[in-house]
Amino acid sequence: MKRLFLFLLILCSFTTFSQKKKKEAAPQPKWKIKGRFAFIFNQSSFSNWASGGENTIAGNFNVNYDFNYKQNNINWDTRLITGYGLSHLSEKGLRKTDDRFELNSVLGIKTTTYWFFSFISNFKTQYTKGFNYKKEPKEVVSDFLSPAYLTFGPGMLWKKTDDLNVNIAPATARYTFVNDVFSGQFGVDEGRNTAFSLGFNLSGYYKFNLMKNIQMENILTLYSDYLANVGNVDTDYQTNIRFKVNKSIKMLMTFQTIIDDNASSRIQFRQLFGLGVNYNFHDKVTY
Repeated sequence: MKRLFLFLLILCSFTTFSQKKKKEAAPQPKWKIKGRFAFIFNQSSFSNWASGGENTIAGNFNVNYDFNYKQNNINWDTRLITGYGLSHLSEKGLRKTDDRFELNSVLGIKTTTYWFFSFISNFKTQYTKGFNYKKEPKEVVSDFLSPAYLTFGPGMLWKKTDDLNVNIAPATARYTFVNDVFSGQFGVDEGRNTAFSLGFNLSGYYKFNLMKNIQMENILTLYSDYLANVGNVDTDYQTNIRFKVNKSIKMLMTFQTIIDDNASSRIQFRQLFGLGVNYNFHDKVTY
């Protein structure tokens, strides 16, 4: 009986050791690349409708491209977020509903389990002219690269997973670019095309599953300028909720809030809801 017990004990120990060894020996991916395309279409039509209504056609496309690199103590995450949308109202014609280009990159050198010395860079702008339709005639309020923002600086990155991280950059430089038409706006002095600021930047990313087929993504950026409007915090917060119907069909809800006194004296809010086609055009893992 003692021999049998000893044999079982040795067998359990060997099995546990083998499992640990197998787990530790599992290769870690060096590159993870994922590209996603989404197209959302909305349409409404009315004919002799007693309560009234306008015929509307609207479409939005979004492209998200993620590049994640891990090798030894080096961690490099790059994310491209871009989208464009138009709507056509029967009486008012074409109007832009979405226009965004943003490129984020964070390079980290590991110091402890979850902490990294980091260097962040961010560039964002829009593709085409934007208008204020409340004024007659309509007023141009933005254009390609006007404004455009370039942000970069050193900091510390806390990263638990690719879906949960926070970066703190206390000495972040930010350049604002405009063309001659918008000189004197967006924090740029009259007669100039660029403005420089130095401040505190905090950015965070958190993605998780609310339910089996419902995913929630949160993107937050806070920036406070040391050189002007000290204590004023620019805020950009976006929430994306994705409802998976099947492999290709998903429903998307987007909520975005921007607080930036240089761009607008009011709180900016954007909301998008629609059902569309999703396609992973690049999904690759290399070791």
